[in-house]
Amino acid sequence: MALILLRLGLSRALSATTKTTTTTATAAAYGAGQITVLEGLEAVRKRPGMYIGSTGPRGLHHLIFEILDNAMDEVMGGHASKVDVTLHGNGSCSVSDDGRGIPCDTHPQTGKSALETVLCVLHAGGKFGGSNSGYRVSGGLHGVGLSVVNALSRDMEVEVMRDAERFRMRFAAGNPASSLEKCGDFSSEEGGGGTRVTFSPDPLIFESTEFDAEVVAARLEELAYLNAGATLVLSDERSGGQSRGRREFRHDGGISEFADSLCAGKSLLHPAFEGFVATGSRNDVDVSCALRWSADQFTDVVVSFANGIRTADGGTHVEGLRATLTRGINSAAKKAGKLQTNIPGEYVREGLTAVLVVRVPEPEFEGQTKSRLGSPGVRPIVDAVVGEAVSKLFEWQPKALAAVLDKAQAAQRAAAAAKSARDLVRRKTLLASTVLPGKLADCSSKSSSDAEIFIVEGDSAAGSAKQGRDRATQAILPLRGKILNVEKCATDKIYKNAELQALMAALGLGVKGEDYKLRYDRIVIMTDADVDGAHIRALILTFFYRYQRDLVHDGHVYIACPPLYKIGKNVYSWSDEDLAAQLEKTPNAPVQRFKGLGEMMPAQLWETTMDPARRKLQRVDVQDAAQADRIISLLMGDSAAERKSYITAKSTNFALTDIDV
Repeated sequence: MALILLRLGLSRALSATTKTTTTTATAAAYGAGQITVLEGLEAVRKRPGMYIGSTGPRGLHHLIFEILDNAMDEVMGGHASKVDVTLHGNGSCSVSDDGRGIPCDTHPQTGKSALETVLCVLHAGGKFGGSNSGYRVSGGLHGVGLSVVNALSRDMEVEVMRDAERFRMRFAAGNPASSLEKCGDFSSEEGGGGTRVTFSPDPLIFESTEFDAEVVAARLEELAYLNAGATLVLSDERSGGQSRGRREFRHDGGISEFADSLCAGKSLLHPAFEGFVATGSRNDVDVSCALRWSADQFTDVVVSFANGIRTADGGTHVEGLRATLTRGINSAAKKAGKLQTNIPGEYVREGLTAVLVVRVPEPEFEGQTKSRLGSPGVRPIVDAVVGEAVSKLFEWQPKALAAVLDKAQAAQRAAAAAKSARDLVRRKTLLASTVLPGKLADCSSKSSSDAEIFIVEGDSAAGSAKQGRDRATQAILPLRGKILNVEKCATDKIYKNAELQALMAALGLGVKGEDYKLRYDRIVIMTDADVDGAHIRALILTFFYRYQRDLVHDGHVYIACPPLYKIGKNVYSWSDEDLAAQLEKTPNAPVQRFKGLGEMMPAQLWETTMDPARRKLQRVDVQDAAQADRIISLLMGDSAAERKSYITAKSTNFALTDIDV
């Protein structure tokens, strides 16, 4: 259940970091000789996080997305219509397109082929020349992506079909491993050209080099929505585990169809929002925005893109959208005589699902991962294009305006009730004081960066955890059964629930919407490996995601992985497959199945689940906030029929180990 709700990335076992102190003698010796100059792509291999964000699962898949961005630039420019991504059985990945192909003639500045130049030189590419470049708009605009993938790959092969000829060149760890060679002709039946990049991520760089087909599929699907009419194909040739075979993504309905998919299972607030898309251009910037308001949605979901790149952290285009919606709806309501005082934007946007797409020449992104658009000129353009369309909609559909206004005013009243409940909680000193819940077994460390808290299920498990823990850095908070499902309740009920009050007070969360001041750097959910444990875990994750989403985004939430079996005296197993392998070695060894954490002795719980040097933790990470929002609403919301349909359809895609985690 937890893996369905939020994608989890397996983190390394956490251990204490040892800080080194520079001696006076070493500091005195610091001079020109200590300045290191990194040549070529060596800087990328030395500091990969600067270019791809991390060396974990997110950074690994970013390699595919960098190459994919280049292929989609060809699609956006009208030079390609099909992109294929293949996950090979040997662990490598290929991305190919039917575009123009990377130029292979000699570059006048480097004296090498253009292909070798863009693969081996940072900030070399065809997207720096503005109107004189090969692209009007592009996502891979820094000239860094392809060379970074090359630098972080154990090996890479690039094949180009261009000018009726085939070219091939191989690389290893960012360096040429062969010269550029011509390897024959291609016929006109094969299309006008194209590029195929095959690479194997370097195991010396990444924690794991196994690609997740579902992460790649999610990106291909959203790109198919953004590029109506294009065909994107994912082929998974690996054996075992994941969903295999060939999947094709094509969405001729574009972002309107995308918005509908995000609102699946929800009721539109008014029929006028069905298929509503605002489009327009200003100063060579193209804007498209699909808007839906749902009656049974109590948050806003804005999914934004700039030149095909998902801008997870928003930017100036999202700021323009929010500003124009707040101003436009308030203005239309006042004009219609339905409002005297402005309603804040957070209430106006309640129930909103928006897909915002901008295409910008020479965009300014913040960082190579391009998670936020910084171009200041985009904000007023989005404001103007979307504002004009929304004004016309509400002018012609006054009942749609009334529906949005009624929902916004209801949200404002609910917020006032929640504020009263918060104030009551504060007066009772449950959150605002230093009073901590009596059942909390706190740690002695005064530094939050060294501390972690285990949220455990029941008094029995808490007893073993309290006895087995490191009292200096590990705190234990037991919960009695299943906490409140916050997806189905009003905000004020959260502050009246004893278990959630204890949880908020212990963690230092304060109240919803305020910055948190965590008392522990790591929050570890430790529940039994059964259905009830999975349900409790899902409820806690739902609370964190809805009540204080930044906890998840900032990487503070983890899930403990206790063993399922004990074989003999000191051997433990975390899966049925591992158990079978162990029993092949010792077929007569006694096997104990741990039904709950309370069955484990304190020493066993410490050495298998709580010891930072040996334990396994899963860090909760949200790869796709919009998808996480939709799935949480589906699985934890009121629609039993939709939930049953989803689980029935998806049940065959999950192994038993997925449910056990």
